Amino acid sequence: MARAAAVTSPLRRPADAAPPDRTEAVLSRLQLLVTRKLDGLLQGDYAGLLPGPGSEAGESREYRPGDDVRRMDWPVTARTTTPHVRRTVADRELETWLAVDLSASLDFGTGRWLKRDVVVAAAAALTHLTVRGGNRIGAVIGSGGGASAPPRRWRGAPPVPGPDVFTRVPARSGRKEAQGLLRAIAGTEIRPGRSDLGTLVDMLNRPPRRRGVAVVISDFLAPTDRWARPLRKLRVRHDVLAIEVVDPRELELPDVGVLPVVDPETGGLHEVQTADPRLRQRYAEAAAAQRAEISAALRGAGAAHLRLRTDRDWLLDMVRFVAAQRHARTRGTTR
Repeated sequence: MARAAAVTSPLRRPADAAPPDRTEAVLSRLQLLVTRKLDGLLQGDYAGLLPGPGSEAGESREYRPGDDVRRMDWPVTARTTTPHVRRTVADRELETWLAVDLSASLDFGTGRWLKRDVVVAAAAALTHLTVRGGNRIGAVIGSGGGASAPPRRWRGAPPVPGPDVFTRVPARSGRKEAQGLLRAIAGTEIRPGRSDLGTLVDMLNRPPRRRGVAVVISDFLAPTDRWARPLRKLRVRHDVLAIEVVDPRELELPDVGVLPVVDPETGGLHEVQTADPRLRQRYAEAAAAQRAEISAALRGAGAAHLRLRTDRDWLLDMVRFVAAQRHARTRGTTR
């Protein structure tokens, strides 16, 4: 999508004006915000967010409507003459990997945040949810092509993207290592061009890892045929969560007259006459069709889908998503 206007944000780190202590302060405040909202939400088994209920045998309890009959505890049922099911305990050492897309299209926002800020915030929330209990978390980060754009991109020829730039942060346990991972994500410089999202996702498949959680954070604006198959492959072995970051201007155009917009990935300048209602309608219809295609591709890959917007409270949306996932896992019953 094209970028219409610059938006300032406390998480934004321009290459020429981003002191490290500023980033540290912002990440500390972000961690405190996430802790206040999410702490205690996932206490206990991992059946609340993404991983399954586990395979290690736990206690038995009486059967309730909606329980999986495959977990019937027949010896206890025979002794008590009351149907019982066997609870299972999830593995307490979980490995989570993040695939973080920081293409040039993420350096855009017209709401309360830049899309990049929401990516960093989502990564911080997921890190907080998974780092406790000795769990390990790692990441692969894609930051577009390696080409440098000319000073006035819209006056010259579009830059030719260089090779994709990927950064891998090994999975480690501990809060100190988790903070280092977040610093690596927040400090990544966005380069001109678009990262190959399919290659980024496929990096989570190589080398093969133990079963765990894989989270892909992107705007998914790349053609679906480039990333849908790697995502399906990833879902075979891991629980997959796809976090789609959206800006309201990517869904509809405001009526503001002639609007100059710059494509952050090619540097091309376009002037759009937003006063034309038919243009705005065609734009909204095309955007809705694009988002429907993305949703269908994620659903077809078997990934859980969370959409975060730059004009909404991303943390509240995440809390609602976690609560809904928890309710779906337990079918509304108490474990």
